Amino acid sequence: MRPRSKITEIFSTFAYFYNDSDAKWITDTKLRRSIENCLAKSSPQSEQFLSLLWYKIWRENTDDLAFMHLSAYLQEPCYWAAKSTMAKFSSIQYKLSDYFQMGIAEVKKICNGFKPERSPNLKAYASMAFPALFKDILRKRQDTDICTNYALLRKVTKKRFVEALENAGLTQEEIARYKLAWRCFRTLYIQEYAGGVARLPEPSPQLWSEITNLYNRERYQLVSAGKELDPTTVEQWLNKAAVRIRAYLYPKIDSLDVPMPGSDSPGDRDLPELTSESLMIQLITQDNIQERQNQREGIYNFLLDTLNKLTPEMQEILFLYYKQDLTQQEIARKLDKKQVWISRRLNKIREILLKELTRWEQESEQSQQGMNVSVYPNQLKDRSVALEEWLRVRNWSN
Repeated sequence: MRPRSKITEIFSTFAYFYNDSDAKWITDTKLRRSIENCLAKSSPQSEQFLSLLWYKIWRENTDDLAFMHLSAYLQEPCYWAAKSTMAKFSSIQYKLSDYFQMGIAEVKKICNGFKPERSPNLKAYASMAFPALFKDILRKRQDTDICTNYALLRKVTKKRFVEALENAGLTQEEIARYKLAWRCFRTLYIQEYAGGVARLPEPSPQLWSEITNLYNRERYQLVSAGKELDPTTVEQWLNKAAVRIRAYLYPKIDSLDVPMPGSDSPGDRDLPELTSESLMIQLITQDNIQERQNQREGIYNFLLDTLNKLTPEMQEILFLYYKQDLTQQEIARKLDKKQVWISRRLNKIREILLKELTRWEQESEQSQQGMNVSVYPNQLKDRSVALEEWLRVRNWSN
């Protein structure tokens, strides 16, 4: 490990793995000059004092230089935690350099979790936090590894789908075509298969043909329709999209300290941002929860508005049937009507609400995707069931 005789080394050097298990220490000249200037001006000059100093500067000013000092300072506890984790999980095919880069890419997370008012020793805290971080990363990576492309395409949100393709450098026309293919896939795949996130089966040849036919029918809604596709092309598109989504949501961790070609020190380049985007499973879960919540709120508000536009007679029938839980015969006697008339009115009201809800959802989807959206029998059935449930549980005092 790096020399302990000079405190400048602790705050200005980074581990560089020249093979899978051995590391050497490379000095960042900019950080070395910074720590030397600091030592010339400050007293005391202990390791703990300086770590707290840089931590305070970073927290108060989001100072990049201060954060790089902290990153250098935490290289050593990350190294030992990586080595310990590798020994405990020897069955997992990660090397020491892999573990180290997993941990060092999350230095900002370690620093954010540090509470100096509880314990002022940052290195001691990091020595406990890194092993817990590695276990969490390994668990989530296992989730990612078992998530098939088709499960990923089924669960990912529109926002992440588009961001991943934009990040891969696709044009807006290409993204629009990919998004349409993905929407056709989701529409038919979800109808075909039900199940959890991870091990959903590959679409059958017949299903690929149906997805392709749906795409070819709806592609004329795009600004640039492009040519008609065959099932093989659609399958290739969607698998490429899944690879790009996986790479975007779970980026490869690059070394923070390997010298640029032709240089001997990482001090010759601008060091990259240390944090990576949240892990894929967590992102998908969070996005889907937020998307469902927004969707529920929108539907709830729309249905309330639609109910208020019904005639007083219709509103009274709904109130008696769903709030007071009267039978159709009881409502008929109360309103001096025939039971068959009440039954028809109830069906008519449900038909109005379902039609309005479908129209509203289509318009919402079209505004987001820029194209007309088809409605399929299974979707209408699901909406009808959801509408009935909402009518029974809603607060009729509003």
